[in-house]
Amino acid sequence: MPARAFDTQLESIGQVLAGPWRKPFNMLLDQTYDGHVSLHDDAMAQKLGFKAGPIEGPTHFSQFAPLGEAIWGERFLREGCISTHFRNMVVEGEEVRAFIEREPGEDHAKIWAQKRDGTEVLKGTASVGPQAPPSALDMRLGELGPLEQPVILRDLKVGHRTKRTPIRMAADQHMGDLYPFSLTQKLAKITENSPWYSGKDTPWGKPIIPFEMVSVLVQYLAREDKFPIKGPAIGLFADLEIRMIDGPLFVGEDYEIEREIVALSGSRRTESYWTRTSIFRPGQSKVIATMLLNQATLRDSYAPYAEERAKLYPGA
Repeated sequence: MPARAFDTQLESIGQVLAGPWRKPFNMLLDQTYDGHVSLHDDAMAQKLGFKAGPIEGPTHFSQFAPLGEAIWGERFLREGCISTHFRNMVVEGEEVRAFIEREPGEDHAKIWAQKRDGTEVLKGTASVGPQAPPSALDMRLGELGPLEQPVILRDLKVGHRTKRTPIRMAADQHMGDLYPFSLTQKLAKITENSPWYSGKDTPWGKPIIPFEMVSVLVQYLAREDKFPIKGPAIGLFADLEIRMIDGPLFVGEDYEIEREIVALSGSRRTESYWTRTSIFRPGQSKVIATMLLNQATLRDSYAPYAEERAKLYPGA
């Protein structure tokens, strides 16, 4: 069994630990939903005022896995948490570097990622165990104001729950229109690979699912939830937290999930819904992992937005 999950070359800069510069791949060029391409398509992104189709936010989580494992060891893969607010998009060809800063002995740390020119890609926290202080998104949720005058999300309510849904991720399983690739294809391009992602020589005797692919596992059947959201409209991940409680999750194993809408928020350009997904072993009640996701829907991408807003909120 390999002594460590990663052999990534890291650099210590005072109390900061930094990973190498990486060029992540955009593997969502062929993503479709509601019968159209997504923001990750270059032409669609440019139509909405962006430079090109962005790298999917969870892709950057892989660059933090070696940093967390270097500090907390195998424990980070068992009960680690990465909690981030995405600040600026990255397009294919741009370089990104991940950083973590921890006070000695603490079970939590600040994390951030940036481009070569210093542009901040994301910021947040990493931690291990149940005694860690509130995560970046715990704090962000507590600061949110209400979504005022919703149009796209006018029928969606906080507290909406889904029924239990079975999920699994086999190595060569195609993960659907939202994620048009398999784990094997992802591992060929992942920024930080590990023998623990594909081999049996792990502390658990079976391969584990990378942090960034937990979002794929959780979201690939998300369209079946049929939340009452107006569309078609284009959305993006604005905030994401993946937390292991009794992890890691394993390739080819069956799990069940439940989803709950925990907050609604907005900005000048977006209407956002925050979903917390709980992951269970089949038939059990203990939550073994969670994902908190803020999906921001672009107002301008919903064709009748202005017309419907005028009808819903006359004089606004």
